[in-house]
Amino acid sequence: MSDYLGAHMSIAGGPHLAIGRAVAVGCGVLQIFTRNSNQWRGKPLSDADCSLFREKFAASGLREAVSHDIYLINLAAPPGETRDKSLAAFRDELETCARLGIEKVVMHPGSHLTDTPETGLERVVAAFDQLFGEVPQFGGLVLLETTAGQGSNLGRTFEELQAIIGGSKFPDKFGVCFDTCHTFAAGYDTATAEGYADTMAQFDRIIGLERLQCFHFNDSKKGLGSRVDRHEHIGLGELGLEPFRFILNDVRFAKIPKILETPKGDNDEMDAVNLGILRRLVK
Repeated sequence: MSDYLGAHMSIAGGPHLAIGRAVAVGCGVLQIFTRNSNQWRGKPLSDADCSLFREKFAASGLREAVSHDIYLINLAAPPGETRDKSLAAFRDELETCARLGIEKVVMHPGSHLTDTPETGLERVVAAFDQLFGEVPQFGGLVLLETTAGQGSNLGRTFEELQAIIGGSKFPDKFGVCFDTCHTFAAGYDTATAEGYADTMAQFDRIIGLERLQCFHFNDSKKGLGSRVDRHEHIGLGELGLEPFRFILNDVRFAKIPKILETPKGDNDEMDAVNLGILRRLVK
């Protein structure tokens, strides 16, 4: 199961360099941003960049590469500049992932801002119905990420994620990324065996466990139900080690990527430390 443990890596110098960084710290899977995460428009990748990424990945022994969309995107925004820019940026993300051979794109469902959550969810559905129609060459999955529910952020409950999937003309294009910090902060108690079993039973009933296609492994600086998104190193936060032990030893998730998004130290040395802690939890 530990073969599917990995981390988010920098693409500084080119996307292909993230692959070597992942291998160097002992990853079995990899997550990247395909561009600067805080800019609307990234530097376009050349065909050579994409070919090199595919070549290096094929030779790396890594089992899977996952992309994460940029933080500026808000597909729940009302009509206007932010929505237009969000649609353009996510369209570019899908096109880029198709060229790189990446088949899973993790995204935050967005913020409903001053409108109702229902209105925000309807806008997300409409956005994806448009985007999937415009980028048929992307044959993979968009993974809606569970969120802590800070402010007006959508995705705090499994019901909100299912509303997007069930409302779409393209339900088969969706999966879910389960973030351990976010779900705990949202109020799902995975820190006990009973709470973990109940959380996964709820997920299966509302969404379906077959849609759980990625984990983000983060401890939480804040407590259960805090609705505050603050990541911590594995075992040093309010979650402790048990939720990670439960997931790592759950045969249902043996081949699902489990990706660290813990705080980065100098030269990413904490990734190796956190991966080591996680591997020791595997029975």
